[in-house]
Amino acid sequence: MIIRRATPKDAPACVEILIGWIEETPWMPMIHSRASQLEFWSGRLETGGWLAEESGTVLGFARKEHGHLNALYLAPDARGKGIAQQLLNAACADEAKVTLHVFEANKRALRFYEKQGFVEVSRTDGDNEEGLPDILMARHG
Repeated sequence: MIIRRATPKDAPACVEILIGWIEETPWMPMIHSRASQLEFWSGRLETGGWLAEESGTVLGFARKEHGHLNALYLAPDARGKGIAQQLLNAACADEAKVTLHVFEANKRALRFYEKQGFVEVSRTDGDNEEGLPDILMARHG
């Protein structure tokens, strides 16, 4: 497995991972079409995007911009193997402080980020486009 910088051509595989996660997550609404997700991620992966790949198959991706991690998603078969930690480390290697938002209902992600040294900064009742309660977390150093 390798961790590398993402490119716009990686967007279809990343969108499939993201949409797969949304579809398997009962509390997560599907608010964007596959086409709009593809357009969005094609324009964003080139700046701050990282990819986990093995034998040409995308296992997961992360994206950080201005010290804020705004995506970290893995294919189902890639979960629980340390890949998320490797993506997080690659995406955040150049930052002394990193912030992120995580949905309150995403207990698995909350446990993961806490183990990675993130602490809660604040909460909202759904001040995001999904309208779901979320938590702002930060990690220093």
